[in-house]
Amino acid sequence: MRLVLNILLALIALFLCYLLYDSIKEPIAFDNDKELREGAVVERLEDLRTSQELYRSITGEFAPTYDTLREVLTTRDLFKIKLTPDENFPEDTDKAIRDTTFYNTVDSLNAMGINLDSIMFVPFSGGEKFSMTADTITFQQTLVHVMEAGASRKLFMGRWSDPKYAKYDDTYDPAKVIKFGDMTAPSLSGNWE
Repeated sequence: MRLVLNILLALIALFLCYLLYDSIKEPIAFDNDKELREGAVVERLEDLRTSQELYRSITGEFAPTYDTLREVLTTRDLFKIKLTPDENFPEDTDKAIRDTTFYNTVDSLNAMGINLDSIMFVPFSGGEKFSMTADTITFQQTLVHVMEAGASRKLFMGRWSDPKYAKYDDTYDPAKVIKFGDMTAPSLSGNWE
């Protein structure tokens, strides 16, 4: 009788250990997967932001579509102007010597590790694209170019895209969009920064 009671208590203890393990396994898996997935999305958005900044330095505006972005960045060059003061007129910037150097944009992107073929796709989404909008607005009485790009967590969080997982992270909202830029102000800041 005593042996049966000890075995029964040991089985109950093992079952309780399993329940304890199972209850902490899911929040840890959620945190790890959320960090991995959001990190990949943020990295891709940073690459897209860098590409848009290069596009703006070439054209003066932001690319409205991925096709336009890709075409300009693969066919046009970046340039850098170096001003050297004229020895005869060192304080007169109008008489400075201008030296323009051109750089291949694709080579610059490759050196930064940016792949234009995959920049538009949201990681872990099965081929979904980032939403991207570019336009001009009047901001403080000045016409400025603005853009915004991002993706909802629902697109890339997979099995964790259910609101019930907010119990593991108070700030987690699967409907929240991870994005950079703003269509109401000239800013390229990301909401993850």
